[in-house]
Amino acid sequence: QVHLVESGGGLVQAGGSLRISCAASGSTFSTYHMGWFRQAPGKEREFVARISRSGLTTLYADSVKGRFAISRENSKNTVYLQMNSLKPEDTAVYYCAATRDYSDYHSWGQGIQVTVSS
Repeated sequence: QVHLVESGGGLVQAGGSLRISCAASGSTFSTYHMGWFRQAPGKEREFVARISRSGLTTLYADSVKGRFAISRENSKNTVYLQMNSLKPEDTAVYYCAATRDYSDYHSWGQGIQVTVSS
């Protein structure tokens, strides 16, 4: 298990950019693959992006491909989600999560609100 805390959310206009961060506790951060998920009001939580332990491999949902970028700094125990060309439909609570094998994300942050105004 790892403790995760998101930060950097807020309100941004459509077309704008925002970077959210997720800080992990402990010394084992580099052993986890990391993912970002989001949940909009009235909708189920959905996958946004993921990054491998080394940071060399990433995967994105079609809805954010080309607009969002996931990255990590293992020396800082932090994973980032750079969000560009934001749309109102990107409005959601964003969660980071950790997994050892992508089949089960076992540790989750508390979530952070991102609101995109039209």
